[in-house]
Amino acid sequence: MPRRKTLIDELLNTLFRISIVYAIVLFFIWFSNKALFVKLLLWGLAFLTFFIVIVLFVKRSKVHKQSQWRTDRELLHWLKGLKPWEFEDYIARLYSKLEYKTERVGGGYDGGVDVIAEKNGIKYYIQCKKYITSTVGVKEIREFYGVLVDHTSQGKGIFITTNIFTSEAEYFAKDKPIELIDGQKLVRLIRQME
Repeated sequence: MPRRKTLIDELLNTLFRISIVYAIVLFFIWFSNKALFVKLLLWGLAFLTFFIVIVLFVKRSKVHKQSQWRTDRELLHWLKGLKPWEFEDYIARLYSKLEYKTERVGGGYDGGVDVIAEKNGIKYYIQCKKYITSTVGVKEIREFYGVLVDHTSQGKGIFITTNIFTSEAEYFAKDKPIELIDGQKLVRLIRQME
């Protein structure tokens, strides 16, 4: 199934078409009027800079506005399509909107914690797993619980996935300071902030 074109794709295609026409015009002006060529070249660079700023703004706001027009199913599909670091950023921003003080610490060497959120003097250590088809098993929850024990005895853990948890994982977490948020709960949490 081909990927649906986004606004950014359309903007880049438009820029490409304009650039080709502009380059042809500049080519012919180069031979007839060098002063006009320099002026047009400078205006072209200014336009290009402006266009790049617009594309970056649209791309940056993409994550903030996705949930406003999607069904729950489409929103979950979109979340599953994010890169892992984009998903971690999204979760950090979501918890900021929920009035937590957040810090994204994810990455290859995050030690099992992607986001640290604090509210009312309590620290929450958040692990983000952007799974498309895999379920989160008890092994991942055990490892996360080990990370929580290493970090502090006073904090709480939140394990967020775009998919689901196995029943064994849910049973293991039941008497632990770990909140499990699967894809459906995550969508409901996002909808609260709209």
